[in-house]
Amino acid sequence: MMDALASNFETYLPPAEIALRTISAMFFGLIIGLEREFRQKPAGLRTCMLVALASSAFVVGSIELSMRLADEGPDFNLDPLRAIEAIVTGIAFLGAGAILQSGGHVQGLTTGASIWLTGAIGLIAGAGQVLFALFITLLGLFILHLVGRLEYRFVKTKNGEGEDEQET
Repeated sequence: MMDALASNFETYLPPAEIALRTISAMFFGLIIGLEREFRQKPAGLRTCMLVALASSAFVVGSIELSMRLADEGPDFNLDPLRAIEAIVTGIAFLGAGAILQSGGHVQGLTTGASIWLTGAIGLIAGAGQVLFALFITLLGLFILHLVGRLEYRFVKTKNGEGEDEQET
């Protein structure tokens, strides 16, 4: 009985590796989320953390399931890339929900893109590429924060738009 119960808790990836992948995804989501929170955008800290964590969990889970089914024999075929495709579709749907159109003016594109970016970061971390996920997080932060400031300074002010209309 105990052996059967213990087999339900066995993983192919070492538990420390699973923890590293999921916690790093959550932490990188926190970094992107903090930037969005400082700008008082709707998809902030918790949203970005949850999107990254969920993406990572789906990837780790699909890897674990693929390996478990591979042990069952050649009749089982699970392609982890198909799971990733489904994750990307779900994240895109979530990001699209942040985009609004009102009176010919589109708002929330950067917020939607940051949700999509956070999902990609979670996917990358979940796949075990933690340094790559960190690199993408830093590039995303650069775009959201520094490029956003440049955009406001050089583009928005030339168009006569005020700070309250700033999207980034």
